[in-house]
Amino acid sequence: MPRQVVLDTETTGLNARLGDRVVEIGCVEIVSRRVGERNFHAYVNPERDIDVGASRVHGLTLEDLKDKPKFAEVAAEFLDFIRGAELVIHNASFDVEFLDQELGRAKLGALAAHAAGVVDSLALARELHPGKKNSLDALCERYLVDHSNRKLHGALLDARLLAECYLAMTRGQESLEMESEAPAAGQLAALKVDASKLTVLRASKEEVAAHEKYLDAMEKGAKGASVWRRILESKDSPFSGSRNIPGPRSAASPRRASA
Repeated sequence: MPRQVVLDTETTGLNARLGDRVVEIGCVEIVSRRVGERNFHAYVNPERDIDVGASRVHGLTLEDLKDKPKFAEVAAEFLDFIRGAELVIHNASFDVEFLDQELGRAKLGALAAHAAGVVDSLALARELHPGKKNSLDALCERYLVDHSNRKLHGALLDARLLAECYLAMTRGQESLEMESEAPAAGQLAALKVDASKLTVLRASKEEVAAHEKYLDAMEKGAKGASVWRRILESKDSPFSGSRNIPGPRSAASPRRASA
């Protein structure tokens, strides 16, 4: 799988072809199906006024950006960060058109010349959830991603939130190939432990309910049963019959089993 970068932009308006410009770029890496620590973030002087409607969305004004670098001044660092990566963008055609226009002004070619490809997470969400709202806020609600601090749109914050949502939407596509059939006998055997040596701390009703809600959302996105539930439902599982219990944990190792 190619390296993945989740990307978002904020702009002066809605129409790149009529002269609207990029005012903010935010990118985060996905590494081994986790949101990585590296990111790229830049505010950009658009060299033009910002539409009132756009300013209401992201909170930025030309006064805020007049001392920021122009796009051409941050382009090299931006391209270094995304080079060779598969880009994940929500409503990709919008951001790609703006970035193509900006790169064209800087005589740096099109975005496609620098990236391995583009995944439109909005198109993916519409395929998974037809007829439902698939905005970033809606996805955060659906996949239990905390977006409580998203009062205004911000490119880096939105890229981080989208990365979490994208990972939730694509859990069924992990490279470890957790196939739809039941786990192999060897895998189940590895789960068998001497329960007499464990101090069992049962989950509370609230924890069980939260765990089940999380699994429901994950399975809905993946369009299939989670590995955890398949293990619980297998007759050979040491946890068979514990459908609504996230699982025992030892006192020496307080972290709960992960789905």
